[in-house]
Amino acid sequence: MSGTVYVINPNSTERVTREIDVAIAPLRMAGGPAIECLTLADGPPGIQSQRDVDGLIPALLKRAASLENDASAFVVACFSDPGMHALREQSTKPVLGIAECGVLTALTLGQRFGIVAMLQNSIPRHLRYLGAMGMMGRFAGDLPVNLTIQEMADERVTLERMIGVGRTLRDTHHADVLVMGCAGMARFREPLERALGIPIVEPTQAAVTMAIGRVRLGWGGRPLDGG
Repeated sequence: MSGTVYVINPNSTERVTREIDVAIAPLRMAGGPAIECLTLADGPPGIQSQRDVDGLIPALLKRAASLENDASAFVVACFSDPGMHALREQSTKPVLGIAECGVLTALTLGQRFGIVAMLQNSIPRHLRYLGAMGMMGRFAGDLPVNLTIQEMADERVTLERMIGVGRTLRDTHHADVLVMGCAGMARFREPLERALGIPIVEPTQAAVTMAIGRVRLGWGGRPLDGG
């Protein structure tokens, strides 16, 4: 199958890209499509504010444009889905954002979903997005681990924080499925699910799964004429 699903990490932290690559490894299969994880070198080290989200969009669009001819689909691997709609206008290929796909996948696994956020100031962005998606009726809560992308390199501390937040979302907010609100959390999905006993959605896995389906079934992106 021709073409590559390009998974673009919009921050410049290579460790996050490597962890995304490990997370999506089970989705690589004979017959393709090929999946390649890339780092946006011109992005911020971590996407921690609306200014970070808005500021990286030109670089993201430029990088995607350079890959257009070889792409079968694009995945924007940041939970704010930065530039997703602009890239859908620019590209003729399917474009998927991990927040949108993560939440939609969660709806198939439980009745009320919660989000494990990176930082407190991530939450207003999430709430605006969930409201725009019309998802508030099945939204249980959004709580932060309050660690930067650099601080999440400490696996013991990060997992402890995620388990604590997850328990509160499960027991107090009555979430029966959780979405991890940062691509940099990818390596914690399985231990978090074991600790909490409820489904955990790793959103980049969710988005790549949808991208593969779109490519293999021929559910394309925008027609060349924009119609």
